[in-house]
Amino acid sequence: MLDNHQKNIATIIHLSTFSRFFIPFGNFIGPILLWSVNKDKSEFIDRNGKAVINFQLSVFLYAIILGTLTIPFFVFKIFSGIDFIDFSAFESFRITIGKPSPLLYIGGALGALAVIGFIIELALIIVASLKARDGEVYKYPFTINFLK
Repeated sequence: MLDNHQKNIATIIHLSTFSRFFIPFGNFIGPILLWSVNKDKSEFIDRNGKAVINFQLSVFLYAIILGTLTIPFFVFKIFSGIDFIDFSAFESFRITIGKPSPLLYIGGALGALAVIGFIIELALIIVASLKARDGEVYKYPFTINFLK
């Protein structure tokens, strides 16, 4: 039987991921600290802590992959008109806005996908914390189980 203390700890573990807005890597530090201190107290807390950490690690991995795909599109567009061999180009250096490249559209679409993913992540964290408050373990979608 779950008591309110266990539900509250599990809820706080989920909500501690929002500490990233105040502390660098707080979305990892907060849940890991709370989970490691309380994991032996209850199976419910242990399962919720693992779910949060697995989700945050999965989101971090997806962000690295998306960033790796997105950044080259912007870099190629920025440096496409610069001649790296001619060092006298600084005398006639100018910025012109021409027809947008398809690479810029692809990079912009991937950037928009990252913003949408961030909003979905925030919504999933709130849903998971509400489920923990009600005594349920929420299974985050698209999560890789690093901790079993």
